Amino acid sequence: MEGIKNTDRRTTMSVQRKPVAFGDMRNWMKALKAAGEIREIDAEVDWNVELGTVTRMAQGPGTGPALLFKNIKDYNKNTTRCGQVFVGSIGSYRRVAMLLGLEPDTHPREIVKIGRTILEDKIPPRIVKDGPCKENIVTGKDINLYDFPVPHWNRVDGGRYVLTYGGVVTKDPTTGTMNIGIYRGMVSAKDRIPILMWRAQHIGHHVTAWQNGGSSEMPIAVAIGWEPSLAFTGGSPVPKGVCEYDVMGAIRGEPVDLVKCETVDLYVPATSEIVIEGYLQLDPKNWDMEGPFAEFTGYVAGDKSPKPTIRVTAITHRNNPILRGTVEGSLPGSYSENGICSSIMRASTAWNVLDRAGVPGVTDVWCPPVQTGINLLIRMKSSYRNQAKQAANAIWGSSAAHVRYKHITVVDDDIDIHDYAAVDWAIAQRVNAGEDDVIIMPSTFGAGLDPSTRKRDRNPALFGTGKWNRLLIDATMNLDYDPDPELGGARFPPKVWPEQTDIDATMKRWGEFGLKKPNGG
Repeated sequence: MEGIKNTDRRTTMSVQRKPVAFGDMRNWMKALKAAGEIREIDAEVDWNVELGTVTRMAQGPGTGPALLFKNIKDYNKNTTRCGQVFVGSIGSYRRVAMLLGLEPDTHPREIVKIGRTILEDKIPPRIVKDGPCKENIVTGKDINLYDFPVPHWNRVDGGRYVLTYGGVVTKDPTTGTMNIGIYRGMVSAKDRIPILMWRAQHIGHHVTAWQNGGSSEMPIAVAIGWEPSLAFTGGSPVPKGVCEYDVMGAIRGEPVDLVKCETVDLYVPATSEIVIEGYLQLDPKNWDMEGPFAEFTGYVAGDKSPKPTIRVTAITHRNNPILRGTVEGSLPGSYSENGICSSIMRASTAWNVLDRAGVPGVTDVWCPPVQTGINLLIRMKSSYRNQAKQAANAIWGSSAAHVRYKHITVVDDDIDIHDYAAVDWAIAQRVNAGEDDVIIMPSTFGAGLDPSTRKRDRNPALFGTGKWNRLLIDATMNLDYDPDPELGGARFPPKVWPEQTDIDATMKRWGEFGLKKPNGG
């Protein structure tokens, strides 16, 4: 397919991407195998804690391979309905670049720039009559979620979580627009899955609309195991009213083939590995207990409590299906798939928010993967005082800030925000807390899973979402300071880095000194 060159006026990049329609998860796995990005594990692994532990230990700081577990305890007999689990699909920037049709070595800075437009492009899906996900149709008394090797991912989890990176499909009852999101879901019975959701999320908007129409349950479907754009898009802040299937089509350069579900009026990718259909119970008296779970914060979160529950009405799946899953929670030295993807899409979204708000001079935006977009770094050319505060207010006032961007640090254009040493230096040398360089925005909406928030304020049933006290660190050179005549009118003294002419002269003699060239050259 012909390359697409991003020529958006908001960016200055020349990276070309060639959209790839893999067709299904199996072809994506073949692409990963050809690139040396997947490891197949033939040794028996226990679904109970061991599989999740192996996954977490292997993923590293975005450097580990994707893993296919092919021999799972209790699910390795000839009569097994499903015997494989696939994890880590988009757990590195190399693999994120591949799914977007970029060279694997593309720098995350360039992937963020691609991300600025990827959520705004649309190729509508097409409806097909049948697909591989219909090869097996299970209904009624035959429904049994325990037929699948659902891991008990972490010893601290409240149970076995079948929904970790599946695309949860719901729709607005008035407009018919579908939303595909990612929500955690635990098996509570062979045909029941309580999930964690928030009223401020798009699924929450749908719940409210169905309740306002007098419904006590809402149709829902989950597509597990498809092309990587499903998980990537489902976990990204796609604007309200935009169907994620349209965005997936734009990412892959071709429409997504959708097939209608058997028991609900929803559509799922025809080549999905597994589809779970049902109705989300909206009346609290029909909720099951769910939680806790090792969450994206890197802490156990979401206390055991009654949650909205899927009453499963059908399971369809391919022959010899592969269960797609993931471990959640980034920690130093071990970054989750969510952490890697959020670092790209949350940065891209924030940059677009700044652009739409008219904040000038922004040259780079980044969310380091270890904290999954909770901290946001902005690099800008300041042209007037308090420009950083304008940027922070624009971000915090947007819907994209619901569960992200708790802390914002703004630096000048001479600071590389992909180099934390540079950011740390700017905070140390350019921040004066007594000069309003540190600002707290109290009591805003935020992530209800944040362990730094008081437990009472994390109750979604009571408050609908969490509560955050947000922070801006303005690490730009303060333009409120008076120009100093002794510094040639500058507000800050010059840095101690040598002049370029001195550097050039020194480098000409570098070989005489027997030293390695700077920066690994």
